[in-house]
Amino acid sequence: MNRTIRAIIAVIFVGVIMFCAISIAHNFGKSIRFDITDRKLYTLSEGTKAILGKLRQPIKMKLYYTKTAVMKAPDQIRVYNNYYFFVEALLKEYIRASEGMLELEIVDPRPYSDEETEALRYGIRKFSITEEENFFFGLTVQTQYGTVKTIPFFAPDRQNFLEYDISYLIDTVTARQKKRIGILSSLPVMGDETSGYMAQMMAMQGQKPRPVWAVIQQLRDQYEVNKIETTADEIKDVDILLVIQPKNFSEKTLFAIDQFVIRGGRAIVLVDPFCVVDQPTPMEMQMAPKIPQKGSDLNRLLKKWGVEMPSKTFVGDRSLVLEASMGPDAKPEKIMGYLMLTRECMNPESAISANLNQVRILIAGALNPTSQDPKDKEHHIRLTPLIQTTGIGNVFKNDTMEMTMQYNPGSLIKKFIDGKKPVVMGYQLRGRFKSNFPKGIDVTVDEKPDNQQPAPGADGTKKKPATRHITGLKKSSAECVVVVFSDVDFISDIIAYRQTFAGLSVAGDNVALLMNTIEDMTGSNDLIAMRSRGSFQRPFLVVDKIEQEAAKRTAQEEEKINAEIAGFQQELQKIGSSINEGDNKLLEKTILEKKKTIEVNIHEAQRKLRNVKMKQRKSIEQLGDKLRNLNTWSAPVVILVIAIVLGIRRSVRRRHYISHASDS
Repeated sequence: MNRTIRAIIAVIFVGVIMFCAISIAHNFGKSIRFDITDRKLYTLSEGTKAILGKLRQPIKMKLYYTKTAVMKAPDQIRVYNNYYFFVEALLKEYIRASEGMLELEIVDPRPYSDEETEALRYGIRKFSITEEENFFFGLTVQTQYGTVKTIPFFAPDRQNFLEYDISYLIDTVTARQKKRIGILSSLPVMGDETSGYMAQMMAMQGQKPRPVWAVIQQLRDQYEVNKIETTADEIKDVDILLVIQPKNFSEKTLFAIDQFVIRGGRAIVLVDPFCVVDQPTPMEMQMAPKIPQKGSDLNRLLKKWGVEMPSKTFVGDRSLVLEASMGPDAKPEKIMGYLMLTRECMNPESAISANLNQVRILIAGALNPTSQDPKDKEHHIRLTPLIQTTGIGNVFKNDTMEMTMQYNPGSLIKKFIDGKKPVVMGYQLRGRFKSNFPKGIDVTVDEKPDNQQPAPGADGTKKKPATRHITGLKKSSAECVVVVFSDVDFISDIIAYRQTFAGLSVAGDNVALLMNTIEDMTGSNDLIAMRSRGSFQRPFLVVDKIEQEAAKRTAQEEEKINAEIAGFQQELQKIGSSINEGDNKLLEKTILEKKKTIEVNIHEAQRKLRNVKMKQRKSIEQLGDKLRNLNTWSAPVVILVIAIVLGIRRSVRRRHYISHASDS
């Protein structure tokens, strides 16, 4: 066999060996993965892994993405390709971590196909590209029992919470029944429940029963909503407890709330130092003519759980204040305490508040963290702020808020003093809580028959009612979750909704704030613990700095040009006003000369601007060339260095071998 044939055979064998090595690496190297991204974008959090580990039934995921249509779509659609690859890669990580409990199918819905009909049936949003082609980019999660949860559209601005959204679907899709929400409120948020006699009395006085709040109607569309009486001594068969304006609650009701939370129940508490919508009916005013109490708090419980709300203390922020009219004929004026919270007031790290834009609050209170025992790490409470003022927010006190709002609401802004740090109006509290009633409570035992007075004692005096002592859990064994907002008005019909010809419609993100809170709390503790991964963007800081510096120089030049033009125009006006009407020729000549001067100066300034922009462009292009050259030549240079080192090492070993052979 000659040398040529041996070389050909060697090349063939090398090719076979390389093909086999690649196949082996492709098949057996799948489990070996390294996430070298800065924020571990492709690594699932511990909360997600815990959720996947608790799955007891197979779940099928369908990712709808119109790959074919995107190839001929405009640029604003094609940019979703990169996001799609990221979503697909993350979903495959879910499949690997689920140990066979998850199945992924990628669907390309073509026009008039069954897949397109299926996507529309499941609520996947469509965007028209052409008359026939539609763009789909969503996800469905379905159990073997037919329960389906959907992400209608993967919006890029939700990318920070992509893992949270997918894990939420998986965590909640296995729940076969609607979540149960219990409403405990001193306000008639569920509407007036009037008997026949009361209805007749109200009709005689020209009154109508108060309707159900719109937000409660909206909750009923998604959840099973039940009313809990304010005299309740036990709260059960409830997944989420919504406490609204807890005013004058008895000790046994406070004990019931305490034990519900200690047993692991989720609670949302809405307290308010001055609830504007807490208005008594005319009948209630007749029965109690004194000024009703509009404030509420739950500090008896909240202090031990991590926060408290000072009484008669209100939140203000000069940069967020809104105008309002306090009467039908009153002139609108700015009212300190009526605030429009913007994006900078929302916590971007919480799934509850991250995507909110505008939330209106009315005369809210401040939530202050309470001191905790640093040695008691087992019961340490973690506080996550949800909504707050800007950096110049502050609190103000007012002992006569009822009179102030009625006669002079504009005076609040005159006395307000700007602060130096944000004031928080919403907190999420997480941890193992201790009971506020570790020794239990004594409750009255009603021993008398119906419609009878208690029997008198032997001496003729009224007999003291019998009591019994009840106890409960002293501390929680699992993590508790409570969300507290220091405003009630923000979910009322007058703030959260606006009147249209078709009825009430949602205004701003007030309702979304409450809905997000409930949605977040219906998940498991593993889901609630998940937070934003921060920004996925990787800006070119050096390039941005160059552009900012060049733009700054350009802005200075532009400002200088505008100042020169304004000066020339003022000079022309002075010349024109100083010349008599009969000197038209002189005026025309002067104007022409000045115009020529202005044009020359503008042309020169524009030339300077072009030079600055050209330098800016060259700086960016040079930086781009450096980065491109670095990426292009780094690998060949490394290989060349390795080859040189190996060549030198081989040469040294050969000489060493020859010298030893000659010696022997």
